[in-house]
Amino acid sequence: MRRVVASWNVNSVKAHLEVVRDWLARVRPDVLLLQELKCPEEAFPHEAFAELGYHAAVRGQRGFNGVAILAVEPVEVLYRDLPGDATDRQARYIEGRTCGLRVASVYAPNGNPPESDRFAYKLAWLARMRAHATALLEGDEPLVLGGDWNVIPEEVDCHDPEAWAEDALFRPESRAAFRALLHLGLYDAFRVRHPEDRAYTFWDYQGRAFQLDHGIRIDHLLLGPLAVDRLEEAWIDREPRGRRNTSDHTPVLARLDVPGRWEWEP
Repeated sequence: MRRVVASWNVNSVKAHLEVVRDWLARVRPDVLLLQELKCPEEAFPHEAFAELGYHAAVRGQRGFNGVAILAVEPVEVLYRDLPGDATDRQARYIEGRTCGLRVASVYAPNGNPPESDRFAYKLAWLARMRAHATALLEGDEPLVLGGDWNVIPEEVDCHDPEAWAEDALFRPESRAAFRALLHLGLYDAFRVRHPEDRAYTFWDYQGRAFQLDHGIRIDHLLLGPLAVDRLEEAWIDREPRGRRNTSDHTPVLARLDVPGRWEWEP
């Protein structure tokens, strides 16, 4: 069975609800991983997505952060926070099973400015992510960790590497932390299918960045071995970024050939 998994930082699910709903109605992914909801769980627009046939699992936070999993099948929630630090209450991670996949919606910290505690938090969070991914890769489920990773992996993922050189998203420490995830045996879906393409997922609202294509690629679908073996295609849909009243990010998608029934370990 072919399944399409998408990830999108919507930069306020309520402010950009109609754009998100219109895109869902047109593209119909089986799973949509959302980031930066900017609303508490009780304010999440469940009904608006249920009308389109989507179940929702949400980890919200008032005014900041927030992640969700939307799926055409029910979601079995496994984690509502990234393990490794019980004191961290920022809503940046939710993980579950749905549509024959184990999926997580990831909103990694931005980390700017680099000389601040925010950068230390970013690196510590990515280290926790690596530890959790290590455990996940010991399982035998098709795994998709998708979201806004707030890391520009390589120069090809940035319109002007020199301008971003000292930004937390492109600092060597951030890129090394992202590579450490890949070295575990995770695969960047877009790069697997498009190893040399220059393509972006984020354009600032300022300076006509989208019109000039001055973007960066920071939204990634990372696949475990069982998922990448089933990867048919991966792509970036620029269309939503060109809409009015929209997010400064755009969706990234992957199509997988997943078994119709997957036998989960107890």
